[in-house]
Order: sequence, then structure tokens, then C-alpha cells
Amino acid sequence: MTTVQARSKVWLEVDGQPLLGDGRERLLRLVHETGSISAAARAMGVSYRKAWTQLQCMEDLLTWPLLVRQKGGAQKGKTSLTPEALELLQQFDDLKQGVREFVDARYREVF
Repeated sequence: MTTVQARSKVWLEVDGQPLLGDGRERLLRLVHETGSISAAARAMGVSYRKAWTQLQCMEDLLTWPLLVRQKGGAQKGKTSLTPEALELLQQFDDLKQGVREFVDARYREVF
């Protein structure tokens, strides 16, 4: 039997500019997990420059930092997310869950 489901995609914009979607969310989560922009970029299969540019664009749109950088080279350097970045990810999760619930409920009403 074929199963039909409704799907939706959520992202955030600031004045029409993309702020946070699936790719940037994954990048932030990988930076959080690995403690490294470079490692996060490798895990995503993108260049460090692309990852850095994405993070910088987000910070520019938000006007507050997403990252805390601890210098020290390959062995001692570390990048972590600010409390505000972690809160943004939690709010984004909550938003996506609410949209999924709404879409599922609406689908049941229509079909």
C-alpha cells in the first residue's frame, strides 16, 4: 500500500535574507558537537571557507555572536556556541515541531 504524507520546510529570514535553515542548522550543530568549524565543514562535505561564510552571514544578520572562539591552533583551539545560539537552535526545533504538527493535523482534515 502506498502511503501519502504531507511535508513542509521551515527556515528563518531577516529582511528577506536567509538566516537559518536545514544546512545552517546542521552546521551549527556540528560545530557544537565537534568544537571546530573545520571539522564541521569536513563532516558536511563543504569547504572551511563556505562554512565560515555561512556562520559570518548569520552573525551579521543577527548582530550578536553565535560562536565563542578559543585560539590555540589545531591542538588547543576550540569553537563553541554562545548561549544565544543554543537558544536559537532550541527555538528553531520548537518551531519546526509546531509546523509538523500543524501540517499533519491539516492533512488529516483535508484528506
